[in-house]
Amino acid sequence: MNTTATTLRRNENATPMHENRIAEGIVEAAFQVHRWFGPGLLESAYEACLTHELLQMGFQVERQVPLPLVYRDVRLDAGYKLDLWIERKVVVEVKAVDELHPVHLAQVITYLKLTGNSLGLLINFHSALLKDGIRRVVNNLKEE
Repeated sequence: MNTTATTLRRNENATPMHENRIAEGIVEAAFQVHRWFGPGLLESAYEACLTHELLQMGFQVERQVPLPLVYRDVRLDAGYKLDLWIERKVVVEVKAVDELHPVHLAQVITYLKLTGNSLGLLINFHSALLKDGIRRVVNNLKEE
């Protein structure tokens, strides 16, 4: 197991899922966590609970994944870390802030570019209604 990131796996023989199906599961898991606690916890607590829910649903989850930056063919550690990487297909950025700002969306877009993924979810657990705190971020996603 990677010492800098936690990788938890589901059944390796499972059928690959499209990003949209994965995102549906992530949103369902986020609602479960938000229903239980509501707003008020730290980001790290929501991240841990969301990880638990996703594992219970059978997803492969990687947590706090270092994301290197490649500049002029040189791999640089610039301090980027994915909060959650589900099935290596969907990036999840967890927030617990009063309101989301354009910089939060830009962060997810950057992660999508650096991973080569097409779908990310920005989830702000400090929203009174979680549906108001979820942003779907797409970068060249192909439909099912």
